[in-house]
Amino acid sequence: MDYDVVIIGAGPAGCVAAALLHAKGHRVHIIERDHFPRFSIGESLLPQCMEFLAEANLLDAVHAAASTCHFQFKHGAAFVRRDEYSDFDFREKFSAGWGTTYQVLRAPFDQILAEEVERQGVTISWGHELVDVDLNGPTPILSILNSTKQAYQVHAGFILDASGFGRVLPRLLKLDRPSDFPSRTSLFTHIEDNIDAEQFDRDKIRITIQHANTDVWFWLIPFANGRSSIGVVAHDAFFSGGNQDINRQLQTIVADEPTFSPLLDRAKFDTPAKQMSGYASAVSNLWGPGYALLGNAGEFLDPVFSSGVTIAMKSASLAAAALDRQLQGERVDWAADYAAPLQGGVDTFRVFVQAWYDGRFQDVIFAPGSANKQVREMICSILAGYAWDQNNPYVKDSKRRLNTLAELCRPAD
Repeated sequence: MDYDVVIIGAGPAGCVAAALLHAKGHRVHIIERDHFPRFSIGESLLPQCMEFLAEANLLDAVHAAASTCHFQFKHGAAFVRRDEYSDFDFREKFSAGWGTTYQVLRAPFDQILAEEVERQGVTISWGHELVDVDLNGPTPILSILNSTKQAYQVHAGFILDASGFGRVLPRLLKLDRPSDFPSRTSLFTHIEDNIDAEQFDRDKIRITIQHANTDVWFWLIPFANGRSSIGVVAHDAFFSGGNQDINRQLQTIVADEPTFSPLLDRAKFDTPAKQMSGYASAVSNLWGPGYALLGNAGEFLDPVFSSGVTIAMKSASLAAAALDRQLQGERVDWAADYAAPLQGGVDTFRVFVQAWYDGRFQDVIFAPGSANKQVREMICSILAGYAWDQNNPYVKDSKRRLNTLAELCRPAD
């Protein structure tokens, strides 16, 4: 073997897994198709992420770069629906652990993690792309193109796919299956926001529900340099406006939203917009002989609660622990030790995302008086990323409890 572990992708999941396994003495190598820095979405971290960054000895590097990279301190989430407003302070949650985090520009954030992993001793091949994999022998064989398109092979004891939306192994091994989520599209960009400080708490992400369609929503993620990430998410048909330029389309949608546009009346749209469609994804299996899928390479739900990076880092932590034991000669049940616990938290997020789009969770969020304080703290924990805390009744029995709560919070006809 050339390496004990080869990781596909140098994003947050790949870096957390690499740092954890390298610290255990394993020979770890990352192959990354791109050259950093590069743009990525997933800018609003959840406090649970801080636990995984600390576990991988990456958090100090993030703290050290926060000021120069304009990472915005974050302690909560705010929700707006017409004239209704509700917010959650993540420091007032049920689960133990971090209650604060950052909103990050992903280009420098991902580069910081990758550079710190390299400093710790992990090697990264930049501009290298996995084009084929052979899992039929005693160890996996990876066929790779380097940055000059020359082919070579690497033997590994195990492969972790942290390729995100690139979904390398699901594509090569035909693991993809349709998601049970409807296809949605998002338009997004970065702006110079010029928001009046009295109008907006920059320590929170803001989610605004469109006044006319409750399944259409906007995100506003502030950074510490007076800029923000903004986006709109809706079903695909919402954007069926012919060949309209997406920059103009995004600005028109924002300007037509009376509960959102006043906040951005002095904003400068100075960055080309981007579009993503049909991003919800799933696979037939999260692992197999010689490999496991991390984060978005396995399943992606929806951006509404910013769960993507948290799920990615949780998958890296679980997979690294299981793989460390396997590389030491222990027998590992990947279904029980990796897939099942990871899926438990993903399914908790799934319940809340589904309830968001059908309106039940929106009714909970905007219920007058915000219901029972302890229940609110339990909900707050899930919004903060603690979707694996089995001490939380809304994690352990999320579907039944959320259904009951939604019935209690349903507005009178």
